[in-house]
Amino acid sequence: MRKYFAEFFGTFVLVLFGTGVAVVSGGNLVATSLAFGLAIVAEAYALGSISGCHVNPAVSLAMLISKRMKVKDFWFYVLFQLLGAITGTAVLVLVLNSTDFGTAALGANYYGEMSANNIGALAAFFVEALLTCVFVYTILGVTKEEKNSTVAGIVIGLTLTFVHLIGIPLTGTSVNPARSLAPAIFLCGDALKQVWLFILAPLVGGSLAAVLHKYLNVEEKAKRK
Repeated sequence: MRKYFAEFFGTFVLVLFGTGVAVVSGGNLVATSLAFGLAIVAEAYALGSISGCHVNPAVSLAMLISKRMKVKDFWFYVLFQLLGAITGTAVLVLVLNSTDFGTAALGANYYGEMSANNIGALAAFFVEALLTCVFVYTILGVTKEEKNSTVAGIVIGLTLTFVHLIGIPLTGTSVNPARSLAPAIFLCGDALKQVWLFILAPLVGGSLAAVLHKYLNVEEKAKRK
């Protein structure tokens, strides 16, 4: 159970601080990007040895496809990630309700007229799938060998940061179904109606990353032989 609670706590911290900074900074691009990236860096070193620090259903799906985790663990990881994200948002709402910031945004993701730049659903889906693919592919690559463990957290955190730097102006950047579902549940309305895209696209992107990494890894193994 330790690894499941580690996923709960890791996702809780990621959502609370990532979306929290997005709200209190007024959606500042750099501040929000760094918040998500630095949260992952901290968690990777604190929780990586316990659960692998997936804190993202798309990452867990890629690990399942890559045969790095069991089916049972996958479902429990996703469950605890979702619970962690929802708890993180609940705490954020509780704090914000006692301030002047309000809870009008909560870091929710949108497309169409609700988005910052009126991005269409198809384009938003492509952006989220692509950014997730890049992010998850990096994770699969840098965690492949134990010798990379000392730098893996930094690499993953920096990758999440630059993914947010380009994604925030377009979709608000999800690349994580749990991180998007939690605020949508609390906001309801358009956020909940549109959240399907920010659940499905990251899962597609994570799956593509696993397939791509598997193909390239086979080539690498062949060369070693």
